[in-house]
Amino acid sequence: MKPIFAANWKMNLTAGETRAFCQRFFELAGEDLAAAADIWIAPPFLSISPLVSELARAGCAASVKVGAQNCHWLQQGAHTGEVSADMLVEQGVSFAIVGHSERRQFYGESNEAVALRARAAIAKGLSAVVCVGESAADYSSKRTEQVVLEQLRKSLAGITSTEAERLVIAYEPVWAIGTGLAATASIAQGVHQLIRRELELLVPGVAQKVPIIYGGSVNAGNIAEYCQETEINGALIGGASLDPSSYWSLIQSGRSAEK
Repeated sequence: MKPIFAANWKMNLTAGETRAFCQRFFELAGEDLAAAADIWIAPPFLSISPLVSELARAGCAASVKVGAQNCHWLQQGAHTGEVSADMLVEQGVSFAIVGHSERRQFYGESNEAVALRARAAIAKGLSAVVCVGESAADYSSKRTEQVVLEQLRKSLAGITSTEAERLVIAYEPVWAIGTGLAATASIAQGVHQLIRRELELLVPGVAQKVPIIYGGSVNAGNIAEYCQETEINGALIGGASLDPSSYWSLIQSGRSAEK
């Protein structure tokens, strides 16, 4: 399966900075952009429209998928600070990240809420990138399997095989996010295998089609190691995706290591 290099810009890059990023990124990628990989970018909500516009202007709309960093399960209502799948689709969004560890840790999002968000996004034709991962305390206590499987089962509660065709799982060990302490490729591969086996139970028949990507201090120097593993189908990239040069270098390195 073609690797996914999904950029999560978090609360970074204004509309103006997004336009500047695109201009430089297009210069670097040139004609190789379309052939490089599945490039997915999730900017802040206010930078979605500028990103979509720049992609269209450069004729690259088909080469890069634009995403959102969250999605509410209702389509309208008294939910200050939230955005619905309908709103995202209208802006040209094609995927939504749900259950990111920062949303779980700092904003109290439960597995049950993640499940609602994921299914709402999928119902409107979006792909849902569902994040799971253990904390440093869980990892040191050897509770990775228990935590990841519980998050996976509850975050995918009720999902059908048809819905799962628009699913991406992102394994992001919390202890490796933004710390520089990336999980080794072999550690990540082991957890991805665990996730794949569980998907076979949850959505039999389509589990092998669900991409499982790794997130946690991924950069151009280590992406090749991950992409060489059979169950690692790409990466969810934070800091390294904010600079067009480092992001493009990462994509090139990952491409060279495609299985």
